[in-house]
Amino acid sequence: MSWNDMQPLLSDATLDTLFMLWWSAFYSVLIGIPVGVLLHLTDRGALLQNVVVNKVLGAIANIGRSFPFLILIVVLMPFTRFLVGTAIGPTGAVVTLTIAAIPFFARLVEAALREVDHGLVEAAQAMGGGTWTVIFKVLLPQALPALVAAVTTTVITLIGYSAIAGAVGGGGLGALAYNYGYLRYDTRLMVITVVELILIVTVVQLLGDLIVRRLAARGTRSSALRVGLRRVRTEEPTPVTEAA
Repeated sequence: MSWNDMQPLLSDATLDTLFMLWWSAFYSVLIGIPVGVLLHLTDRGALLQNVVVNKVLGAIANIGRSFPFLILIVVLMPFTRFLVGTAIGPTGAVVTLTIAAIPFFARLVEAALREVDHGLVEAAQAMGGGTWTVIFKVLLPQALPALVAAVTTTVITLIGYSAIAGAVGGGGLGALAYNYGYLRYDTRLMVITVVELILIVTVVQLLGDLIVRRLAARGTRSSALRVGLRRVRTEEPTPVTEAA
């Protein structure tokens, strides 16, 4: 295959892959953050401790993560067709990619929130903050660098999943590599596709690392806030005595 014939195929496949990555990552983060927060808050000793809810959510997340992605595509075909009208192509692949990534990302969110200093949570509660205040003023801001790292890891995982989806009708670079590179023995196209996937992974990782470093540096400057919260929690007001 000449380069002139190859170029439009690569362009279309790249756009399809980016389409799948963008929307599956968007929906995974949109749904995965609340699920991860709920997993954390319902754990033992947490704000909304509820063993039943935590165990059920944890079991669903574990089952979702344990499914081989290729089998998951086949199992979800009827649901995908019902939801978006097709089980193939980039649009159909977005559904499967999102469902596969949500439990993975939710567990990463849970782990990130678990690392937040519990003293800050107690200090916010002592100042009268409710559950929503703790979530949006303490947990999520303090865990932001770890959450960005979790998004980066999830997107990179989705890149690998998208290549698998492409081999079974999902489109994108995976479909191009399989249909033209493997089935038609076009080694040059196969190599170009692999190199392009490596470049996408590298760009995502570098961008994610850069954002994490910026957020971590900003978080270091916010250490005064932590000290202030603890002081508010620990200091007792000075009693006022009336003059005799």
